[in-house]
Amino acid sequence: MIIAGGWNRVVLMAGLGVVLPTAIVVQAVAIAQSWGSWYWVPGSVGATVVCLAAWAGLRRPLRPAVAGVGVAVAAVAATLVAGSDLPAEPGPAMALGLAVLTGSALRTLAPVPAGALAAAGPVVIIAGQLAAGPPPTGLAGVTAVDGLFWLVGAGTGLLLRMSDARASAAAERVRRAERLELARELHDVVAHHITGMVVQAQGIQVLARRNPDQVADHLGEMEAAGIEALAAMRRVVGLLRDTDDAAPASPGPEGLDALVERFGRKGPTVRLSLPEGNTAWPPEVTSTVYRIVQEALTNVLRHAPGARSVTVTVEQDPHDVTVEVTDDAPAVPAWPPHRGGYGLVGMRERVETLGGSLRAGPRPGTGWSVRATLPAPLREPR
Repeated sequence: MIIAGGWNRVVLMAGLGVVLPTAIVVQAVAIAQSWGSWYWVPGSVGATVVCLAAWAGLRRPLRPAVAGVGVAVAAVAATLVAGSDLPAEPGPAMALGLAVLTGSALRTLAPVPAGALAAAGPVVIIAGQLAAGPPPTGLAGVTAVDGLFWLVGAGTGLLLRMSDARASAAAERVRRAERLELARELHDVVAHHITGMVVQAQGIQVLARRNPDQVADHLGEMEAAGIEALAAMRRVVGLLRDTDDAAPASPGPEGLDALVERFGRKGPTVRLSLPEGNTAWPPEVTSTVYRIVQEALTNVLRHAPGARSVTVTVEQDPHDVTVEVTDDAPAVPAWPPHRGGYGLVGMRERVETLGGSLRAGPRPGTGWSVRATLPAPLREPR
């Protein structure tokens, strides 16, 4: 079955790379001991093809699943033609490969192809028993084992499909919540710029009566303010969110001092490094930097109890603002927890909408890092 996490997928593929060949060998030995001669060869060849398809179909199962079912059908047809001269198919090893393909299909494919491939399993298993002839008493042992494998594969695939659907729905709720928060910020940004333009317009009316020669200069400033307002709205207008702990709307990083101070009372020591000089950022950039630091510090409290210190670095170059939050928590285990939860999903949505990038992950050696870069051309505050 397809696993989203890289480590999980590697472990799963390695595990199946051991289990599937082992099942083929055990089946071949059992047939050779009970039937003798070369009877283990046809079933082993068919099982190998199906198991290879199952292993290859962990990422994209449609074509491998169709091929695996086709091989199983061919094996059943060969048993039907040979009668009692060949062992019943599908054998346990082939059924195990079909179960993996069934689980992969049920987890990832659209409902119609997933349902069709899942239904093909019982059909092939029942056809295999009928082709091999009726057993002396009741259900054949091979058929019972095949059916059990299919049930486990189908059940696992359905459970993972429901888990993926819940995770996708949760991530989508976070993205929508992030858009809803920025709706309020959009209101603040527009109100700030429009209020300034109204004040300038009122001043220009007075100036036009007293000193008409200076009107053109002030009109240019008013035009620049309007262009800046339009640019801010374009960056923010698609996103919406509401919040109880609002980020600052001032054009700079001043609010980070208070945020870091509050965090220091509950968690490890925090070192804050801010850019020198009186730089001014667009309000949506200021609030996004604040939210990234807030989310990263919250994750340190929740997921890095061993951290002794945290470093928050905000840098400004002529074109971008870069914010990075790092901690010194001990190295994560082989199966790392999902450190950021869904908070970083919302942060990534916000950052990418503003034209930036966000990266979160373990640091070399120890600790965790969250680093975001946002377009914010250097300009002096008004």
